[in-house]
Amino acid sequence: MLTILGFVMIATFLVLIMMKKMSPMAALILIPALFCVLVGKGAHLGEYVLKGVGDLAPTAAMLMFAIIYFGVMIDVGLFDPVVRGILRFCKADPVRIVVGTALLAAIVSLDGDGSTTFMITVSALYPLYRRLKMSLVVMTGVAATANGVMNTVPWGGPTARAATALKLDAGDIFVPMVPALATGLVAVFLLSYVLGRRERKRLGLLTLDGAGTATERAVPEPAAGEAVLAGAGGGFGARVRTSVFRTVSIRTGKGRGAAAGGGGGTAHTGTGTTATLTEPDPADDFQGLDPHRPTLRPKLYWFNAALTVALLVLLVLQTLPIPVLFLLGAALALTVNFPHMADQKARIAAHAENVLNVSGMVFAAAVFTGVLTGTGMVEHMARWLVDGIPDGLGPHMGIVTGVLSIPLTYFMSNDGFYFGIVPILAEAGAAHGVGALEIARASLVGQALHMSSPLVPAVYVLVGMAKVEFGDHTRFTVKWAALTSLVVLAAGLLYGII
Repeated sequence: MLTILGFVMIATFLVLIMMKKMSPMAALILIPALFCVLVGKGAHLGEYVLKGVGDLAPTAAMLMFAIIYFGVMIDVGLFDPVVRGILRFCKADPVRIVVGTALLAAIVSLDGDGSTTFMITVSALYPLYRRLKMSLVVMTGVAATANGVMNTVPWGGPTARAATALKLDAGDIFVPMVPALATGLVAVFLLSYVLGRRERKRLGLLTLDGAGTATERAVPEPAAGEAVLAGAGGGFGARVRTSVFRTVSIRTGKGRGAAAGGGGGTAHTGTGTTATLTEPDPADDFQGLDPHRPTLRPKLYWFNAALTVALLVLLVLQTLPIPVLFLLGAALALTVNFPHMADQKARIAAHAENVLNVSGMVFAAAVFTGVLTGTGMVEHMARWLVDGIPDGLGPHMGIVTGVLSIPLTYFMSNDGFYFGIVPILAEAGAAHGVGALEIARASLVGQALHMSSPLVPAVYVLVGMAKVEFGDHTRFTVKWAALTSLVVLAAGLLYGII
């Protein structure tokens, strides 16, 4: 009964958030509370919730101060050169932009922290996606999947958990898996290329001249509908009404320039026809990283860079608990960059919305995990899956572990999977001559999907900063992330790693 109710609870949660019948925060709280009563353990609900909150409190604290720290670093201009470099690479081509998203997320993921990766990636690329009217779920999906593959670095969490659970060396697990994981990363880049081509087909191709003042775009032939033009460099958003296939060339002024002498007017095309320009939509007047914002601290650039590098090194070395490192880093960054109390309060207030949204979602997820674990549903679900493995698959427990890791790491925390399920799978494998190392490597396969799990706090940083509904992100990303995980598994089998 607990097994069935566990699966029904998870399915109910996913269906409701993807159909947008409930907000993720409300669903994470109310659905497990209801099912806790249904299994006859409503009297223990408070106990389960407090246990879940206690387990996730350090994560909530880490995210809170990490958001403040990296928010301050963005405010003072630490990442502006990175943004400019990415924009020079991406130009206004949707294909380059989506590939650039995967590349940036993969590089930043080397620090082993998903929250950091998402904050930097979204801060750098969100303005460009908005300006060009590109799909934001493409950005969140690609970033999450790339980070999921890279999350397997030994200091990222899953590999260390697998090594601890099976009493193995993390290097022995990770190093042989590098070719398979690299193949998975190539799959992410191919996916980003395909998604970029789709975006280019949907939006048309935008190009900028050296000054960033001319915007050209191929407007698709269908229909006399409205296609959106947006200049990434000089910046305006206008709607073009057209009924023929042509290239529209528009020259804008500096800053938020106007076409044809103002927000409205006409633009001549290569075929001699005209495109009528209407006023920009005020909602699209999104300003990215303003190069003249008053929070910039150019004289402190190298101090901030050194502080960030030192923080990341300490994170990798695990000198102190991660929440403590971010707490100290945030306090130091605020004090040095904004010595006046009023300025510090202003910076904290500027990032308060992100802090509240993310920490709130973490504590809501604590209710879900607390009930799922406390009632024993997760244990019954896992054992049902393991017990359902036919004896004939015993010699292939590596493949079985890899396949099971995809859904299990999505529906469970990494701690629950690696400390609760992987040892059971290893015991089953040992009975059929399958080594613990093979099981440990196979257990990493599902991480590409795991990073979009509703039980991963970092994903709320991603969707929150990108202003994407969690249900939309889930609906778009799950299939691509699961496919990437299968590619990693296939590569592991091909290379003889699993």
